[in-house]
Amino acid sequence: MGRHGTVGLFASLAALWGFSFVATRAAVQHVPPVLLAALRFDVAGLVVLGFAAVTADRWRPQTRADWIVVGLGGVFFVTAHHALLFAGQQYVSSAVAGVVISLDPVLAAAFAAALLPDESVSFPDVVGFGFGVLGVGVIANPDPNRLLSADARGVTLVFLSAAAFALGAVLTRRFRTEPGRSTDLPVRSMQAWMMLLGAPLLHVLSVALPGESFAAAEWTPEAMLGLGYLALVAGGVGYLLYFALLDRLGPVEINLVGYVAPAFAALGGWVVLGERLAPTTVVGFCSVVAGFALLERDALRTELGRLREAGASRRE
Repeated sequence: MGRHGTVGLFASLAALWGFSFVATRAAVQHVPPVLLAALRFDVAGLVVLGFAAVTADRWRPQTRADWIVVGLGGVFFVTAHHALLFAGQQYVSSAVAGVVISLDPVLAAAFAAALLPDESVSFPDVVGFGFGVLGVGVIANPDPNRLLSADARGVTLVFLSAAAFALGAVLTRRFRTEPGRSTDLPVRSMQAWMMLLGAPLLHVLSVALPGESFAAAEWTPEAMLGLGYLALVAGGVGYLLYFALLDRLGPVEINLVGYVAPAFAALGGWVVLGERLAPTTVVGFCSVVAGFALLERDALRTELGRLREAGASRRE
């Protein structure tokens, strides 16, 4: 498939994951958030595992390093990240949640500098992190008189969700890269088992939290459609597109999907839920993107050079 086909898949993935914020926002009004997340990964985990079993050369964890990575991912990527994200989306719009979540790579760079010995911090890195945090601050619009408002709680929960995902990325990095204890478990297999571990943890957490039960859920058409979209479309089809694009684009370029998805989240929130896009959300998003560009400047420069070389070779 050519470059145009790849761009089409990239846009499709951004749309599917962007609209997932809309589906979550609609469903959590009727289903407790942690229960909703658990049910989503019950289904999505089985879909991705089936895909891995058919397409991967190794579909299940075997080594200690495999299980450590799966365990870390199940706790941070699936359980903590989605429990906090879905809880936060009870209070903030789809666009706000999408923008705050796009802070993931910025926070990951900060955690890497603090926790990984081979990572160093430069002045542009500090500035980049500052831009990212500033963007979230602008969106949160802090006011001493409204620190406990629904919007402030929602932004805080979604920010903590992004932090959980970023911390999980840093903690799992060494087990996928360090000689002697690295894992070569294919990404799709790893993702499937993370989901299948995270789903039961979410169910346990749901049972332990007040107000979280099947009895508290109202299975309205909005709730059913939201759950179906999250599990089958965003979770199943979305991850299949992600794996296809990961091999073609590499980890740097595919991560840019997180900066296109908020546009679809804002559009979907406006069309489906009647949400309005606040100017502070746009300003905050621009600040987060600037922070990402500073932190990932070397990788982006390398990627742009590769794309220019590929374009020049096609013209010859």
